[in-house]
Amino acid sequence: MKKKLPLLLLALASSLTLYAQQAERWLTHSDQSKLFEKQSDKLVFQSQNSHLPIIFINEKQRFQAMDGFGFTLTGGSATLLHRMSLPARKALLQELFGVNGKQIGISYLRLSIGASDLSDHVFTYNDLPTGKTDPQMQHFDLSEEKKDLIPVLKEILAVNPHIKFLGSPWTPPLWMKTNAASKGGSLKPEWYDAYALYLVKYIKAMQQEGIRLDAITVQNEPLHPGNNPSLLMYPQEQADFIKKSLGKAFVKAQIKTKILIYDHNADRPDYPIQILNDPEARKFIAGTAFHLYGGSVESIRQVHEAHPDKHLYFTEQWIGAPGNFAGDFAWHTKTLMIDAVRNWCKTVLEWNLAADAQQNPHTEGGCTQCLGAVTIEGDQVVRNPAYYIVAHTAKFVRPSSVRIASNTTMSLPNIAYQTPTGKIVLLIHNESDKTTDFVISYRGKQLLQNLPAKAVATYVW
Repeated sequence: MKKKLPLLLLALASSLTLYAQQAERWLTHSDQSKLFEKQSDKLVFQSQNSHLPIIFINEKQRFQAMDGFGFTLTGGSATLLHRMSLPARKALLQELFGVNGKQIGISYLRLSIGASDLSDHVFTYNDLPTGKTDPQMQHFDLSEEKKDLIPVLKEILAVNPHIKFLGSPWTPPLWMKTNAASKGGSLKPEWYDAYALYLVKYIKAMQQEGIRLDAITVQNEPLHPGNNPSLLMYPQEQADFIKKSLGKAFVKAQIKTKILIYDHNADRPDYPIQILNDPEARKFIAGTAFHLYGGSVESIRQVHEAHPDKHLYFTEQWIGAPGNFAGDFAWHTKTLMIDAVRNWCKTVLEWNLAADAQQNPHTEGGCTQCLGAVTIEGDQVVRNPAYYIVAHTAKFVRPSSVRIASNTTMSLPNIAYQTPTGKIVLLIHNESDKTTDFVISYRGKQLLQNLPAKAVATYVW
């Protein structure tokens, strides 16, 4: 018995250490006087009583596991990165995708399948002369992506081999469309099988380059045919394409990449619900992707409530140039980094990673005011609001972290996670116009804190 006593004391000491855990805190102030800065003060949970507002953390109440946080790496973003000198690009990619020091740890990227409106020109991987068709995809060609995108992705993978990628098409090859144009039109049913093969070819071609697609969405913004490029696809059309062609093509080719639907605004939760109500389509579908240019973030929850076995993803939200740091930082942190996750999203991705000082490149008719997370001019880099919005979560909430319970008190919206290594991460935004005192409570111990007006803090312990 005497020999076992030191082991018991060691276990007790370890337990007491856990309860007296020190936390670290990273701060951003709305006036930019602090920008994602780790604070030097020692924060220790203690036994104490307080009448201040309390945020209770309970890791025993668990919700969705997270896939990651990041951006869309548009074709234009890749072009700007690839034009940088090798030392400058290497340093920036380490900063964006590493997790050491002040590196911000981007863990999930969305890619366009073919051109998006933030590519410098419109293209697909099967562009043919007018009147020509290629149902067997004999002329499938990934060469446009080998110029900038694929080399940059390989360098990103060297920094973070575990990063996940989501692919989204803006348009099918034009010969498959009712209007034979890049803008608008619909996918002709006679080409459903050909388009499914096109997407299979894309996934396999990227895999051969060492780039594995975690998921694809069937169509970017299917109810917005006014962009360039774009496609109009109503819910019944999307359901038909999935159950008649795409799902079967994935099974035949043994594709493990997830199929996500919708990829558009929260004002139409009926769109994905209609598709998921189709038993033949739903068996091929992993989840639903959302943007928030219309509707409320709370509406996303309706899809979870209707089909709780299917996952939710937040995949796009822009910041308009020239940006308003205080307003953008507050709204995106509260609405996306906190509320989208509280409404069951497994990813939060901002739009987009990089642009130049004139918000180029973009297609003719594409977005002219989309502010990148970073502005790149040659080797010069400016960090914009989305950079800090994502940093406060991505660096600490690594893939497979699980959302855990925390209450919202007064003007302190927040979100809490437990990471795969057992750490607790708490993101808090002070919505009020004055410094707010509050308490973080965890396992019966308290940490007294305050946040300046409109500030955001990430706590890790």
